[in-house]
Amino acid sequence: MIWIAGFRSAVISPYERVQLTEPRGFADQTVRQVLHMAGGGERIRVGLTNRYGRTPLTIAATSAVTEYGQAALTFDGAERITIAPGEEITSDAIDLPVAPGADLLLSLHLPEETGLATYSHKPAETAHIIGGNHVTALSLPDAEQVEGRFYVSGVDVLAPDDTAIAVAFGDSWFEGVGSTISANNRSVDFLNRRLKRGWVVNQGIAGNRLLRDEIGEHGLARFDRDVLSIPGLTHVLVHFGINDLGLPGMTGEPPVTADALIEGFKTLAHRAHKADLKILAATIGPYAGAIYPGISTPDGLATRREVNAWIRTTDTFDAVFDVAQAVANPEAPDYIHPDLDSGDGMHLNDKGAQAMANAVTLGTL
Repeated sequence: MIWIAGFRSAVISPYERVQLTEPRGFADQTVRQVLHMAGGGERIRVGLTNRYGRTPLTIAATSAVTEYGQAALTFDGAERITIAPGEEITSDAIDLPVAPGADLLLSLHLPEETGLATYSHKPAETAHIIGGNHVTALSLPDAEQVEGRFYVSGVDVLAPDDTAIAVAFGDSWFEGVGSTISANNRSVDFLNRRLKRGWVVNQGIAGNRLLRDEIGEHGLARFDRDVLSIPGLTHVLVHFGINDLGLPGMTGEPPVTADALIEGFKTLAHRAHKADLKILAATIGPYAGAIYPGISTPDGLATRREVNAWIRTTDTFDAVFDVAQAVANPEAPDYIHPDLDSGDGMHLNDKGAQAMANAVTLGTL
């Protein structure tokens, strides 16, 4: 048996210039969060993060609940822990089994002013927030509900030695923007339902770019932390490019070139192969119908087509999954098919997320 990643959540700073959701902090509150496990095992350990915090984070009490029971987390034997700004911590292992595809409910009591929280901003899941210490309560009917995930970096599980796992590394098309909140209909969830062995953990960040910081550290910068640090990893799936092409139109930056994106993808592939990982690249999804000002430009769409032509024909990657073709409107390929569009012209609905997942040939995993 070995420790491998059963769940991951890529985090961002609450102090960034561009914010898709409003950051928040806590004081004498319980935050209960649903962690939809990609994989399961006989024991668990939970990763918590204060990576972007500017004050110490005190956690006075915790509970983790699965269908097999409830247990408190400890850290070097202590139930109360303070995490310094910029630091992360992993709990002691606890004997609490969890099944692949099951939900783990994690409750944290935050007794002191936290400052703005390190968080995952568009996880397609709801956090429940209530005053006081309610970590052991069976339900929180009066809790505030907000989309977001706070202070959680992941869950490791104790699983058989031969368990193969992959990571979905990229942007909102992995994180789940456009899919139904709390329904577990992200593209990564649909892919996990197809797999007969192993699973894929999700490190998507909505708005994330491959080449430049804006929303989250850019893909090349966070590759070591969000990919190479994952225990048990064998494969990495990447979907980047839409935000590299679209966000400059909103921020007034020079447009990214096809050569720059291609060089970035080559760098990712080299780093993956150097770590003995297989890398699967997605073509860049269509976004011509984006309702957000400045996102969709003729130059950006032409660059997308050029980069996609390279992705489809290069031998840089171990495999390609053609997301663009899978979700495009055949009559207007720069646009998402109307049946698969979440409504903003830039993100996939549940059916679109499933089509994205179906573009992956299982034999390549």
